[in-house]
Amino acid sequence: QVQLVESGGGLVQAGGSLRLSCVASGRTFSSYDMGWFRQAPGKEREFVAAINWSERLTQYANSVKGRFTISRDNGKNTMYLQANSLKPEDTAVYYCAAAIPPKGYSIYEGTYDYWGQGTQVTVSS
Repeated sequence: QVQLVESGGGLVQAGGSLRLSCVASGRTFSSYDMGWFRQAPGKEREFVAAINWSERLTQYANSVKGRFTISRDNGKNTMYLQANSLKPEDTAVYYCAAAIPPKGYSIYEGTYDYWGQGTQVTVSS
């Protein structure tokens, strides 16, 4: 069993930045492929970014490419999402997710086995 806890959300003005963190319990974090998803009010949850266990592979939604950066520190059991140049349309609850090997990192939420409780990001115009 893996527990994921997100933090770092908040209220920020358009153009600002936030750094989201996702801390995982357990000793096998380094073997999991990880992802960030988000859900805006009235909308379905959508893919934001993914990173494989070795950090060698990353993938981004077109809507955040060039503005967001996903990374991880396996020694700290932590994944990050650096969100820059935030826009009001980035407002959502952001969730981190972990996939049990050997599924591989993916843009599809059905690939992931464990989810955090989410952290709210609100971007004002």
